[in-house]
Amino acid sequence: MPLEGKSMAAIAVVNQKGGSSKSTTAVHLAQWLQQRGDDVALVDADAQRSSSIWVEAMGSTIPVHILASPDDLIEQIPDIAEQHQHVVIDGPAGLSEATRAILFRCDFALIPCQPTGVDLRSAADAIKLVKQAQSVRNGPPGAAVFLARAVKGTRLKDEAIALLSRSNVTICKAVIHQRQVVADTFGQGATAWGMPGKPAADAAGEFDALFKEMMGMLP
Repeated sequence: MPLEGKSMAAIAVVNQKGGSSKSTTAVHLAQWLQQRGDDVALVDADAQRSSSIWVEAMGSTIPVHILASPDDLIEQIPDIAEQHQHVVIDGPAGLSEATRAILFRCDFALIPCQPTGVDLRSAADAIKLVKQAQSVRNGPPGAAVFLARAVKGTRLKDEAIALLSRSNVTICKAVIHQRQVVADTFGQGATAWGMPGKPAADAAGEFDALFKEMMGMLP
């Protein structure tokens, strides 16, 4: 049965490029939502199954649904969303029909983008798909781009922000910077909140800032 009296949202993390921090973002977002007391489920739509493997390794109680085909995504995302306060969707690599299906069903699309030329082009393609879905659906999904794995103090980071600002999609103020501890989280079966040391605490703070900013954009 649908959850009564609760704000519900299906949040997709999408980008056509592999290694763009989709799974890292999706798993951190799902745990962040759970830690604040929300009922959350994860949909793993990526062929590598990174996020579902990750959540299992964490020993998390977050329910995981593995959906690969566009038909399954179209049909099952609304059903899953009715049972939970939030659904986090880890999108597939590539501009596939599965990505289109997700964008036709989600309430919000969060697009990670590394500050490199290849990744900026990839993000532009993801933004184009989002805009197509918005046109067909006459509004949703909401969308925002954020910089992931950015290096502090580099000109490339500033140039990336300037280029993304031309896309007419919201650019998050929060930035996730490159840290080895974040790269290590998958192998450790943890998120930044479960890793020791100041770099982990700094990374956790950045994720917290990003997700708070994103929540303020939800419809």
